[in-house]
Amino acid sequence: MKFGVIIFPGSNCDEDMIYVLESKMQQKVERLWHKERDLKNCDFIILPGGFSYGDYLRSGAIARFSPIMEKVMEHAAKGGFVFGVCNGFQILCEAGLLPGALLHNSNQKFICKNVYLRAQTNQSLLTANIDLNKPLKIPIAHGEGRFYAGENLLKELNSNNQILFRYCGEDGKISEEANPNGSLENIAGICNSGKNIFGMMPHPERAADAELGNTDGRILFESIVGLVNA
Repeated sequence: MKFGVIIFPGSNCDEDMIYVLESKMQQKVERLWHKERDLKNCDFIILPGGFSYGDYLRSGAIARFSPIMEKVMEHAAKGGFVFGVCNGFQILCEAGLLPGALLHNSNQKFICKNVYLRAQTNQSLLTANIDLNKPLKIPIAHGEGRFYAGENLLKELNSNNQILFRYCGEDGKISEEANPNGSLENIAGICNSGKNIFGMMPHPERAADAELGNTDGRILFESIVGLVNA
């Protein structure tokens, strides 16, 4: 198994992601520059957080046209795994690889803090090993993280088990008070209907090292590595 982490102009969480994959998960990782047209035989592609192209127009709106995205779309169409975190999630939505949209936070402010999430399904590579009743403390850092979908799409996401995470309180209760950005139904992460493309706004790579005082995000990487390499 080889991971590829795409680096766009403005990416700032690429090295965090690479560190976790290489040092904590002992995986092979390739750095993929956005102008390349070769995924270098990577099996699992990750779009990290940051501010690609300075978040001009809309977050992810320019990055989705980077040359490498053509190859990412081909990889995804063949069933290859793709995972977008924060800005990566925004890019995947802009590219049409994930449904819905990510709008400005309801308070119109950039939010950077620890929040709590609860996995909503075990029927995905990302959440297969997560206790659905246990809240995970994972940091967010975004200005455009409010997930939006039309009524019919929202019903489809729910019925197909495509909602991966919802924001919750420390006690695990999903409530309006626990929603940091106004996302519909407290949605923090989703996948596509084929269950091979994943996106989430919180940053698990920032919660995967004991030296940071939080390892709640590590279980996502353990789930990916364990099932993919099984």
